Amino acid sequence: MKAIIKVENLVKIYDSGPQKVEVLKGLTFSVKPAEVVVIMGPSGVGKSTLLHIMGALDLPTSGSVWLDGQNINDLSNSALARFRNKAVGFVFQFHHLLPEFTAFENVLIPSIMHEPLTEEKEDYARYLLEEVGLSHRLQHKPNELSGGEQQRVAVARALVNKPKVLLADEPTGNLDRKNSEMLYDLMLSLNKKFNQTLVIVTHDEHMTLKASRIIELDDGKIVNEIKRN
Repeated sequence: MKAIIKVENLVKIYDSGPQKVEVLKGLTFSVKPAEVVVIMGPSGVGKSTLLHIMGALDLPTSGSVWLDGQNINDLSNSALARFRNKAVGFVFQFHHLLPEFTAFENVLIPSIMHEPLTEEKEDYARYLLEEVGLSHRLQHKPNELSGGEQQRVAVARALVNKPKVLLADEPTGNLDRKNSEMLYDLMLSLNKKFNQTLVIVTHDEHMTLKASRIIELDDGKIVNEIKRN
């Protein structure tokens, strides 16, 4: 099966004053369509950096990332913004909802960044909020929602453009155990329903139990890979 994500010889170096810090040291791996991959490792080993490069939020120092057949290094800034908006959905530890907008409006935002609002987009945003169990909270603003509800809005927002890949960076980091498990189960069910690829960076061992594959990083390198099925 053709990979949806290919990471080849990926290196990321940051300048830190007079020194250079090599965060990622030649990573190579691929992710299949609809696969659920969990990336784990101690703090500071480059997990979030890797996810940001995979989602075209950051650029590598060298090496390449292919996403849905496109080498993202070859895109101009404007083309990259459009590609990222359509091909990738992001869920972060902090939901980043805009406080002045309702849940419904927050979910709609990615779909109208480059194109006009349509009735079809509004219907799909309502559908996604129903899928995450928030059909009764469409007109509530973030401060009227619980932490778990805010993250579910963030998941719906990440899916609104029907991306091929959903990238999640510590998505349950600010939630208690009950809400963490609910959110993870929700993402897995959406992965199956929409056949979307799911890549999760986490410290949460619970999230490894239902993953297709676990990639362990240490000191900027892949030190272990475990296939579940």
